[in-house]
Amino acid sequence: MVAKLTSMLRLKRVVFVLAGALLAWTGFSAWSIYSYAGYSDEVRADGIVVLGAAIWENQPSPVFQERINHAIQLYKDGYAPIIVFTGGKGDGEGWAESEVASQYAVEHGAEADAILMETQSRTTEQNLYYAGQLAADHHLTTLIIVSDPLHMKRAMLIAQDMGLKVYSSPTPTTRYQSFMAKLQFLIRETYYYQRYLLRRPFYRYQPGTVQGSFSHEG
Repeated sequence: MVAKLTSMLRLKRVVFVLAGALLAWTGFSAWSIYSYAGYSDEVRADGIVVLGAAIWENQPSPVFQERINHAIQLYKDGYAPIIVFTGGKGDGEGWAESEVASQYAVEHGAEADAILMETQSRTTEQNLYYAGQLAADHHLTTLIIVSDPLHMKRAMLIAQDMGLKVYSSPTPTTRYQSFMAKLQFLIRETYYYQRYLLRRPFYRYQPGTVQGSFSHEG
């Protein structure tokens, strides 16, 4: 009986330690994402990569619109001569995210011949992979990554793991204005960031292949 109680106490200690470690890791991950969100590289590059987001029929969603607007401003300010839009078609959609973004950008002052598109990706990893392929094909060696502030930590890590030379430029404004909206975004991004870290040791990015799930995760 005593031995059984001792064993149960040890098991509880192990569970508490593991739970505490998981909580600490999650908290540190969330803090690192939040603290990185405001970091921006004020540098010129060969191209600007805009990570895809949802579209509403043939219009960018408010979140995607913020990313596109920021890229257009960087382009107009001379930070890079080329904009690379990423994002494929979602289920039931007639337009690819990058096609909608390209149309919107031209309507708002970007030159059509300054735009490149990839229309295959459905995840952040695929956004960056196909953007990297386009960049290589067009001899763009340095890239500015544009996305929402809380998305930048994971996006930059993935891009660097792919061997891309990238700089961070989060949108200066965001549609995630309320505390609850920001908290939900942070929780979601913390989950995807930790999931990537767990899978990261097994990733080997090879030309012509894309690893990871095809489920759309922002």
